[in-house]
Formats: sequence, structure tokens, C-alpha cells
Amino acid sequence: MTRTTLSIAAACLLDDSGRLLLVRKRGTHAFMLPGGKHEPGETSLQALLRELDEELNLRLTENALTPLGRFQADAANEPDTRVDAQVYVAALPHPVSPAAELEELAWLSPADNAPHNLAPLLREQVLPALLQHLG
Repeated sequence: MTRTTLSIAAACLLDDSGRLLLVRKRGTHAFMLPGGKHEPGETSLQALLRELDEELNLRLTENALTPLGRFQADAANEPDTRVDAQVYVAALPHPVSPAAELEELAWLSPADNAPHNLAPLLREQVLPALLQHLG
């Protein structure tokens, strides 16, 4: 069986209280970071800026994003699929609401116990790296 790997870009968006924004796509159960798949020819930053605009009506500049790292894990909503994610950190400059395919937003304080329905990439890789980054 062939496993597919999706190249994605995602953002750890933090509000003024240091809470992490989580999103859930329509028809799915897992919460994940905002972001998405690269379109042909896009860099990770270009893909992320486009996805944040589409999903949250959030327009950030490249300068607002700090690289956190590159992480791989099983995809949350697609069987036999892995994600290869370039993840960035940014301050959330204003309140946002879900658009496009997003159904729900949630907030997670990085020190809180993670809920059971987090995407594997977020739970296993990104949260530990983010906690270390925020130090």
C-alpha cells in the first residue's frame, strides 16, 4: 500500500493571552493548526499566507511569521496519508472567525492538557516544540 505525503504549511497563532488558535474543518473531528496544502509553485510562506486569508480572513505579512520547524506525522483526516509540515509562529493581531471549509475555532493554553481530538502532528510534534520555543 502506498502512503501519500502532503506538503503543508501551518501557523501557531497566539492571542494576547498566549492561547493557541485551533481550527476544525467541516465534517471532521480533529482540531489542528490553521494552514493547508501548497498550490503548485508556492513556497511554504506563500501557501500559509493564502490559507490564513481564505480560512480566517487574516492577512499577515511574511515578517509576522517566525519559523518553528518542519515536522512529519500521520494526517488527522486522511487515511494512509502523512503530512510534511513547515510550521510558523505569529501573534494574532485581531479576533478571527471561521471561513471557507472551517467549521469551528477553539483555544488552547500551551500549558493545559491537550484534548484527545488534536491532530497527531499538533499533539505529538508541534506542541512540544512550541512550548520549548515559548520557553
